[in-house]
This record gives sequence, C-alpha cells and structure tokens, in this order.
Amino acid sequence: MNKFIFTFLCFFITGSAIAQKTYEINIKKPEKKISRGHLNLGGKNNLGDEISVNSYFIELNKKPFFPIVGEFHFSRYPLEYWEESILKMKAGGINVIATYVFWNIHERKEGKFDWSKNLDLRKFIALVKKHNMFTIVRMGPFCHGEMRNGGIPDWMYGQKFEIRSNDPGYLKYVDILYGKIANQIEGLLYKDGGPIIGVQLENEYQGSAAPWEFSYPGSRKEYTVADQEAALANEQIAVTDGINPWAAQGKRHMLKLKEIAQKHGIDVPLYTVTGWSNAAIIEKQSLPVTAGYAYPFWSEPAPSKFYLFKDIHKNPDYSPVSYNAELYPSIPAELGPGIQVKYSRRPIVDYKSVSPLIVRTIGSGSNGIGYYMYHGGSTPSFEGKFYNEEVNGIPRINYDFQAPIGQYGQVRHHYKSLKMLHLFLESYADKLAPMKTTLPETNANIIPEDLETLRYSVRSFENSGFVFIVNFQDHLENKDIKDVAIEIQAENEKISFPLKETFSIPSKIGAIFPFNLELKNVVVKSATVQPLTILKNNNENHYVFSAINGITPEVIFSNKIKISKLKNAKLTKFGKLNRIQGNFLEPFSFEANGEKFLVITEEMALNANVIDENLIISNSLILKDNDSFQLISKVTATGLQFYPSSNFKPTVKGAGIEKIKKTKSLFTEFKVKFKEVKPEVIVEMISERKYTLNLKSDVSKLNDVFVEVDYIGDRGLAFIDGEMITDHLYHERKWEISLKDFVVKLQNNEMVFIFHPMFKEYEYLKDLKNVPKFKKGGYLEIKNFNIIPEYKAVIKF
Repeated sequence: MNKFIFTFLCFFITGSAIAQKTYEINIKKPEKKISRGHLNLGGKNNLGDEISVNSYFIELNKKPFFPIVGEFHFSRYPLEYWEESILKMKAGGINVIATYVFWNIHERKEGKFDWSKNLDLRKFIALVKKHNMFTIVRMGPFCHGEMRNGGIPDWMYGQKFEIRSNDPGYLKYVDILYGKIANQIEGLLYKDGGPIIGVQLENEYQGSAAPWEFSYPGSRKEYTVADQEAALANEQIAVTDGINPWAAQGKRHMLKLKEIAQKHGIDVPLYTVTGWSNAAIIEKQSLPVTAGYAYPFWSEPAPSKFYLFKDIHKNPDYSPVSYNAELYPSIPAELGPGIQVKYSRRPIVDYKSVSPLIVRTIGSGSNGIGYYMYHGGSTPSFEGKFYNEEVNGIPRINYDFQAPIGQYGQVRHHYKSLKMLHLFLESYADKLAPMKTTLPETNANIIPEDLETLRYSVRSFENSGFVFIVNFQDHLENKDIKDVAIEIQAENEKISFPLKETFSIPSKIGAIFPFNLELKNVVVKSATVQPLTILKNNNENHYVFSAINGITPEVIFSNKIKISKLKNAKLTKFGKLNRIQGNFLEPFSFEANGEKFLVITEEMALNANVIDENLIISNSLILKDNDSFQLISKVTATGLQFYPSSNFKPTVKGAGIEKIKKTKSLFTEFKVKFKEVKPEVIVEMISERKYTLNLKSDVSKLNDVFVEVDYIGDRGLAFIDGEMITDHLYHERKWEISLKDFVVKLQNNEMVFIFHPMFKEYEYLKDLKNVPKFKKGGYLEIKNFNIIPEYKAVIKF
C-alpha cells in the first residue's frame, strides 16, 4: 500500500509539473533609441501648441500623444446626426476622426463641385472642432473605400492622359480638387487653431487600385492606375515582393501632391501616406501608416498572423515596405474592427476578436492605432446612380462594415471592449510611448495554428512596464491556456504573474498587466488586473483597474506600503510583499499609502464612462454634451453607478430617476426608467419574398426606432416609393434598419422588403458557420421582424 501511495504521488507531482509551464522573459537590454529632428513634420498653432514627430511616437507640447483614430465618412451619413455620432466616437475614446473626401461624389459633373447637405465637409469639420477632437482629412485624389472607381470621377476615364501619374493634364485636375478642398477647410487647419492636424495624400499609391466601373460581366477588370504601373496594382491590401521599377517616379508623384496641397495653403503637422504593400511615400516628409485585417474579403478565409506579437516598429505588417520603418513611428491607420461584405464573400468578424488585435498591435510597439471603419454608413446615390463599387459586388448602399458603430449609429460589443483600451491609453500613454518591446524566446516559433503556446510580449522602460497577453486566433476554435505563469527578469529582480502558483488564460481575451507601475505615492509591483483610468476627483487620485473574467485579480505592493480600508478584498503577506486579492465577479477597493484603488469587474469596465472625473457605469450609452450627458437606451429601465460615491441629486429630462439605497456599496446608484413606447408598426407578408412595413404611430419622442430582420437567405433590399433606401447581404447577423431618417417618407408610403434565396453553389457559403440544408431549389426563411424603440434622456448632476 505504501509503495502504491508513493508511486501515485510521484506520478501526480510529475504530471502536475508537466502540466504547469512558466514562461520567462528577460527585459535587461538597452532602451529604445529615439531620434528627433530628422523628419520634416510637425507644426504649431496660433495658441502656441505644438505637434512634433520623432522616430517612435508623436508628441503634443513635448509630451507623448497617442492618436486613437476612428474612420467615419461624413458623406455616408445624414448630416442631421453627425453631431450625435461625433459624440459617440468621443465617448468611445476616439481622439482623431479620419474621413475621406470622395472626389467622384463632390464633382459628379466636370467643373461642378457639390459641398451641400451630406457633402458639407466644412460643417463636419466644424462639429469636430466644437467637441475638441482632431481630424485627418483623406484628400485623395484616389481614395478606394469601396467607392465607385475608388473615388475617381467617371468623366476622368475618357481623358487622354494617364490618371495617378505625373502627367501635367492629370495634375491640373488634382490642383483644382485640392484647391476646392482648401476652400472648404480654410481656417480649420491646426495652424489656425482648428482640428485638422493632418491630411492623407493619395491612398495605397503603387500599392493597390480599384476597378474602373467601365467593365462587363466576365471581362478582366481594368484598374485605376497608369498603364505602366498596372502590373503593380493589387485590388486590395497585399504582401508584395518589394520590387518596384517605378519607385523613383512614385516618390516624385507623392512629393508633387504635397507641393500642390501646400500651394493651396494646406499646411498641417502630419502628411500621412499609406505605407503597406510597398506603397510609395515621401521620405522624411510624410508619416507612413500601416494596416491589419484578420477577416479580409479579398482573400481566402485562413488564420492570420495579426494575433502574433512581433517588433512591429522594425517589421511592419504587410512588409516589405518602401521605407526604413525605424525612422518613423508605427501607427496603423487601418486596423479592421470589422469588414465589408461583398456578394461573393461574406466574412463574419468575431466582435471579441477586435480587442485582442489591438492589444497585440500596441504590445508589438505601435504608438497609435487607427480603425477602418470605426463608424459605418450608407453609400449615397445621386440621380438614380449608385456610387458603390458595383463591379466587385459591394452592397449598393449598406456600408455597415460590421463596425463598432454600425450603419445607423448602433453601438456594438467591440465599441465597449475598445473603449476599455482607449481609457487605458488616455491615462497611461505618456508612460507607454517610450517603452521598448521585448519578445520572449518562445515567440519565434509560434504560428497562427499554435493554440498551446502563450502569446505575450513586454513593453518596458528601465524596470517599469506592461505585459501584453493575447489568447485569440481568427478562423480557429479558441480554447483556454491552463496552468501558466510569467516571470520577468528585470534589473536586480524577478517579477511573477501571478505572484504565486499559476493562472489560466481564458480564450478570446487580450489583457494588459502592469509591473513596477509608478503612481503618485506608491508603486504597484505587479497586478493581474488591467489599468483602466485615473480619476482626479476632489484633489485625490483614484486608480481604477479592471478584472479579467476567469483570472483571479491580485495587486502586489512592497510590504513597506500601508494597506488600509479594504472592501471585498483580502490582504496576504509574502515575505517583502503585500498581496491584495479579490474576486473577478465582484468589485473591490482599498487604499495604499493613502492612494485610492478601485478594481471593477470586466462587465462593469465594458460599461464604464469617464465624465468630469467621475466614473459612470451603465449598460446604456452615455454621451457627454456640454454641462449634461445623454443617456441612450433600448430598454425601459437602466442602472447608473457613480464613483466616487456622492450625495448629488441628478435632474433628468425625458425619463424618471430614483436612487437605489444599498449598504456598503462602493457606488452611488440610480435607476432610470422610461415610459414604454410601443410603436405601431404593421408588417405584412405579400409573397414568400415580399413584405411591407407601415409605420402607424408618432415616434418623434423616441431617439430612434430600429427594425431588426431575422432571416436566412442570399440578400434583402428595402424600398420606399420605389426608391432603394438600403440593402443587406446575408452573413448570419440580423439586418438592422433605423427608421428615424425615413419617418417623413413613411407618413404616406410603406417600406417594401424584397428577399432572395440562397443556393448551394454560392461561393460565400465557405464564410458561414451554419449552412442551411438545401433541398430542391434555393433556401429562404424569413423568421421575424422585431421593432425596437430607442429612448433618450438628458441628465444633469
């Protein structure tokens, strides 16, 4: 018996040792070398503020500035709702809005420019300024953006010169276009105190092109490039061989575009150019930006490398590039938080994939992030002509892009998960920006299909830094990584995550954990919670962290730090260290040397907002607007939690409010209640493929009314009075349509829906997770039309 017990114990101990894995990383290496003064970029405004660019990050008034760029096309959205969308983007943590100027819709007929209504660039930029955000205007002349001819007007096709070339005939038209744009943005440039800190010149020049719409079914596509460069043209982002016989000409062309812009007074700190796919840049006079799409519609569905850490500053994604990457900061302009679908391909972006993508990108050394698209929209039509990229089967109107903010302003899960990261960057970018990237030895051999090896990196400066962890891979079934630990070898010490034993990394997460984090009067030695924000309230600092579901939250201090006022947490001493530990399902708080710490659950962090140095937690949308905030909700009752706790009494317009009394709560809590509105909407089946919708009631007191169509089929189209208002290519997500922009039209008309069946030979079935069982003919199932009212209240406190 004793021998059996001994053998069993040996097996158990050995087996446990094999199951557990400690990952070791040594950060004792030289700090990042940062060069200054070599780039002809930057500038001052009339208030004395200054933007400068070094080899590693952008600076605002000599301090690191971390641009968080969200793409939103003003011309693809009704101007009546621009301001609400700008507020949504700002609330989501975006600090720079990027927008395209599509030449072909502003100059539909040669010599006649249209800047009216939804094309009013000046009004849009003025609203960005009103809400204290920056903007980058992507001026073209070529844009792409799944727009007809990539934004090149139809009438340019028949000209005798080559477009996107140095031909004087072409440059003459560019000169006119840039001059018209300059008139629209006059006085709104950064130098004048305006929000325009940058313009993008061209797009993917010598990297990619769009097809001309002068094509026929079955014909080979003709691309929007000069003939001699046609061989270089990719239809979308691609990895090239890096060989470009026209490189010198490309550099001259890009320089010429900058000279034309400056001739018209477009003098800005940043001239951005796309740097991926070996595209041409203006060396040392432009800021090359990068990209990353894990779910592209232009290539076969397969696991990507965008969830593997790398030294992205030295080796950008979609390399080789045409420039020395280490001379410029690594700033992506087009990370794909969604993707457009097209007729032959329907990639479905997992909303939980987006936060890990950004954690990987920042952890790899990027000092800025940009999303394409952050806010979806609708491609406009004029005089019955559609301006989408029809030859590629892009939806004629719907440009939802599965974005964090959808086609009609719908806020989705990844809006919230990204906001968590943006709050972190707002508070800690000054510490993060100079930090070097260190990769573990295990990183070199990881491939996308490897779901066993822990994916992590460290960014650090001296002994302080952050651990970046990702456990996500696109196009594969993700799983937890169990029983691991991380040991960081710093100067004269080892830092362990967790402090003792091991932890398991849940699937589909990205996490950022600090070590030797210097705060005002205290240093956090390590923590398995993610920094969220710093509140400066009543002359006190409140350090807010987020737990990660499935990981036991702990915060480690030196035992010389006085720990007090613990709520929902326990203190344990380990030699020279103090460990505060809580439950990831319950918020907890404590003080360390008098500094206030709050750790909230991941769900609370997803719903967190920072307004006037207060943390406001609500599962509804919160938008700061002057001295009040808007609460937008699709449910009639929603909670509000305020931290720090206070005795203030908010006033509410548009809803009722009551205070919830809870003993020992860390928050002041309220419940907001809306009077339920049930819009009278009648949906009738006309035939198997046709339905009508009639709006019978006044919905003016609502913020919006959404129609959610649950169906399985090939596509759906919606019309009012014979005019198509939107379309939808089925991709296993419900079709959402806002009614607020169509209320007037629906007073005397009905909305007509037309659906088309799916057939088993369709190419896009490879993108779907649940392919229906085909019998004879096609498959079409209209399950339900759901009507969802959206409420709004205005709250002051």
